[in-house]
Amino acid sequence: MPTPKHLVKYFHENKTAQKPIYFLCLMILFWSIYDGTMSFLAPLVITNSGLTATMMGIVIGTSGIAGALFDFFVCRVFKNTHYRKIFMIMFALCLIYPVILFKANTFAIYILAMAIWGVYFDLKNIGNFDYVGRFTKKAKHSDSFGLVQVFLSLGYLIAPIMVGAIIAETLDWKPFALAWIFLVISILFFGLLVLFTRKEPAISIDERKERKRSTWSEAKLWGQIGKILFPVLLLTLFLNLIDAFFWTVGPLFAESMQGMEKFTGFFMTAYSLPALLVGWFVGYFTRKFGKRRTAALTLLIGSVIMSLIYFAHAPIMIMTTIFCASLFISMSWPAINGAYADYISEASYYEEEIAGLEDFYTNIGYVIGPMSAGFLADRLGNGGTFSVLGICGVILAFYLLLHSKKHINVVKELKS
Repeated sequence: MPTPKHLVKYFHENKTAQKPIYFLCLMILFWSIYDGTMSFLAPLVITNSGLTATMMGIVIGTSGIAGALFDFFVCRVFKNTHYRKIFMIMFALCLIYPVILFKANTFAIYILAMAIWGVYFDLKNIGNFDYVGRFTKKAKHSDSFGLVQVFLSLGYLIAPIMVGAIIAETLDWKPFALAWIFLVISILFFGLLVLFTRKEPAISIDERKERKRSTWSEAKLWGQIGKILFPVLLLTLFLNLIDAFFWTVGPLFAESMQGMEKFTGFFMTAYSLPALLVGWFVGYFTRKFGKRRTAALTLLIGSVIMSLIYFAHAPIMIMTTIFCASLFISMSWPAINGAYADYISEASYYEEEIAGLEDFYTNIGYVIGPMSAGFLADRLGNGGTFSVLGICGVILAFYLLLHSKKHINVVKELKS
């Protein structure tokens, strides 16, 4: 996961970089504050309407299902579609989503709201890929995506702090209005982005041409590569499941802590902040232990710490435990992303399949995560839910350490 270290490096190496990328970054910053605010509000609004945590998890899980369906079917409509059109549709959905969520009073309307959420989130990803693909050289793609991700992470760090202070007394229209304000600011930067890229030359069509395969041969190849990369994909699923757990049950856990009414947002900050810190030193561990081993070891340590949350009762102890657990688990993200980069580098012909599988397992994590989080919260309480998650992480980490191959070469494995 990119960090401020990535930001410093990018500015140093790209002093003459195209200015529009910074408008995209600012657009994403304010959009992520908007989306972070809505992500914090969604579980609170749904449970306040009378639905149980289990039903709330099912509702939020439908956003992942909508995203997965959109990936496989609807997004074909957007092939070779300009980022301007993609982002315009995304912003249109973003504008109506808060209204639907605020006014929702039936299970079906909540499902509709989550479907909109899942679709506009995928549109954000598609728009980012289209912009970077059009206006940056292939060698700079990773740097550009990393720069955007830093601003995205900052937005999700800021949002819970602000919304937590606003809803300290009551959950009303104010946080929704705040989300809209940040969305409007994001739209303004989108306008500047369009203005400054109207005359920018795009890369050639040939460089962006997709390979054609039949649906059956593509599905068969996905199955073969998925079997080879299964341990890594399983870790990807679980890391996204952890993220879904925190954004589903985290706001409820924060709201339940006595004496912390105006500081509930710091619960999510304790979880989000480490992702912006680990980039300064994670490279040392990946060089020493290897990328996949580092990911498994840090998941193991972080999960052990997380399993202790059930025994922490004071708010400061809960947040400290969350921060320490997240500090280690956050190191798994850049380590495993580095492993994917290695696989793609060694098997560049299968880049689309590897990236597609990673995205597919990410969506599975965001479907299973909210549903299982809500189910466990109803039966074990918020603290018990995170402890169970930690225990599952320990089991998975041991499996990865004991059963994963030392090195995976996709091309050789496919030929054998």
